[in-house]
Amino acid sequence: MNQKIISWAIIVALVLTWGSSFILIKRGLEHFSAVEVGALRVVITFLSLLPFALLALKKIQKKDLLWLGISGIVGSLIPAFLFAIAQTGIDSATAGLLNSLTPLFTLIIGYFLFGLAAGKRNVLGVFVGLIGAIGLIYVSGGNNFSFNLKYSSLIVLATVFYAINVNLIKAKLKHISSLNITSLTFFIAGIIASFILFGATDVVSQLKTDPGALKGLFFISILAVVGTAAAMIAFNYLIKISSPIFASSVTYLIPLIAMAWGFTDGEYFSLWHAVWTLMIIGGVILVNSKRRLQVKPGKAL
Repeated sequence: MNQKIISWAIIVALVLTWGSSFILIKRGLEHFSAVEVGALRVVITFLSLLPFALLALKKIQKKDLLWLGISGIVGSLIPAFLFAIAQTGIDSATAGLLNSLTPLFTLIIGYFLFGLAAGKRNVLGVFVGLIGAIGLIYVSGGNNFSFNLKYSSLIVLATVFYAINVNLIKAKLKHISSLNITSLTFFIAGIIASFILFGATDVVSQLKTDPGALKGLFFISILAVVGTAAAMIAFNYLIKISSPIFASSVTYLIPLIAMAWGFTDGEYFSLWHAVWTLMIIGGVILVNSKRRLQVKPGKAL
């Protein structure tokens, strides 16, 4: 019971944090290019976690470094750039809505690559939540699906990478603490992002000459320290104490906060938004029912 309470508490905290991340990316893009926003996000997160990473390196086994490296690239580095680039062509609310595809891909990839077996309620919950997310996309787009497919597909691709990472952590890194997983994955991702930031962009000169760039850096720093570093530690812990599909179901609730930001900014809201929202919540409850995903012995990668 205590573990379940903790799981739901983390879900609520992540929803509030990650639901606000899309508007922070948008604010960062007002002053930096998409590549700079993605690189800055990862590098600042890397620097904030560096002391923990240096301590963790002394304890970690060499066999785990490969999986940590893959996790850092797939779960943090690539999505950071994909989301930033995508939001140059779609709004932050749409990005938050499309992010809701993560649980579906988590289920599919977990089943085919990691030997995860789901109960009927879990599968039903995924699709109920997915229908709710599609409904939200529909009404939020003015009762149509006319959003930019090119940029939206980048978000979909990012959710695939997230799904791979969630299953990977559960299958290969469960024995490592959530703090060590987060600090070490960003240690690896941060080194790569640093080469991109300082080798392929002119961000240092921009910060010196453009006063507005400091404002953009402030928003990205909040995104990195709170919305990435702290949130990923909590999320990785959630994966360890619950199921991959329940952990990823946080993305079904994230659009609620993304939409709330839009609503406070005068964006359209109707009764249908409430209907689809209730369906999403119902899906998450089903996902967290007693018959959770289990790993089939000998079937995982």
